[in-house]
Amino acid sequence: MIELMDTNSTRSKKFFRILPKIELHRHLEGSLRLSTMLEIAQSFDLDLPYSDPPFLRQLVQVLPGEPYTYRNFLSKFKTLRLFYRTPEIIHRITQEAIGDAAEDNVRHLEMRFTPVALGVIRQIPAEEIIDIVVTAAEEARKKHQISTSLIVSMNRHESLHLAEKVVRAAVDRRNDGIAGLDLAGDEANFPAAPFADLLGNARKDGLLLTIHAGEWGGAENVVEALQLFKADRIGHGVRVMEDADAVLLAAESGATFEVCPTSNLQSGVCSNLSTHPMKRMMDAGIKVTLNTDDPGVSAIKLTHEYVNAHNVMQLTVGDLRKATLDAAQNAFLNGSDRRHLVNNIGKEFDQKIKILENEKVI
Repeated sequence: MIELMDTNSTRSKKFFRILPKIELHRHLEGSLRLSTMLEIAQSFDLDLPYSDPPFLRQLVQVLPGEPYTYRNFLSKFKTLRLFYRTPEIIHRITQEAIGDAAEDNVRHLEMRFTPVALGVIRQIPAEEIIDIVVTAAEEARKKHQISTSLIVSMNRHESLHLAEKVVRAAVDRRNDGIAGLDLAGDEANFPAAPFADLLGNARKDGLLLTIHAGEWGGAENVVEALQLFKADRIGHGVRVMEDADAVLLAAESGATFEVCPTSNLQSGVCSNLSTHPMKRMMDAGIKVTLNTDDPGVSAIKLTHEYVNAHNVMQLTVGDLRKATLDAAQNAFLNGSDRRHLVNNIGKEFDQKIKILENEKVI
């Protein structure tokens, strides 16, 4: 059935909108609605153009015609950090981010968040930020009937001392909504190795681990994440294709790569989507999944990534089914919940394909 559907070269947004999806790599800090930001800016009388939505959009989203560089991409977060002003706002944006995913037919969402970034304005402690996000996510999960897992993130360009506080708070809540840890940040200029013992001990304490690597740094960073950190998953990882030995290691390791094509384009990691390495990664035996990274910054939904993956990057519908199942099989869930997700997502995907085929939706 899927092979038959793959005979068409391009498909509509409606086609991919209907399919059930799983997302493993979405940052809360980059998932704010523009309408919410306008409201917050006005309520707090921020020194931002809240009466001019197009102007504000330029400050918080990567728009056509802007330079596709990591500097421009990261510049949006300087403005975004102005909005994380109160516990109530953090609670709200968490609920909205999960609601937006559910509306896009995402069946399981893994959302990572950085307590240091969210708490910076009012110096809210990491443990309080984590509790706010956990509570909001649980409420949103029930409201929208969506499965969720939360990942606590820290930046390698910030201090190890700060990371220790964040990890301690996350480990203390490993049975109360926190499933894993993420090491993100400036991999081009700051090493990951100083965090190895800290994250290794957290893994022993029961938290799973994903490492941003092979995005703004080379294939050697992917090798380090796999060999030194024993990472369960790799955030982005697309530059692994620059080194044949790294590709072989990635395939043999069984680690899952959280690929974010639009983000890779907008941050200058790849020059255009038609040459994005995701298809080549799959063909090399690497487990890959499809994700948005920062949907608010990129002004996209996961459906947008599915459309581009098929119509521009040449992934078949069968490839997308495999990526979705790989996401389910490597979700940060306990064994029974993961098995339930795998079983349900596979069945629903095939059912929706059958419906689309019968209704001749292209």
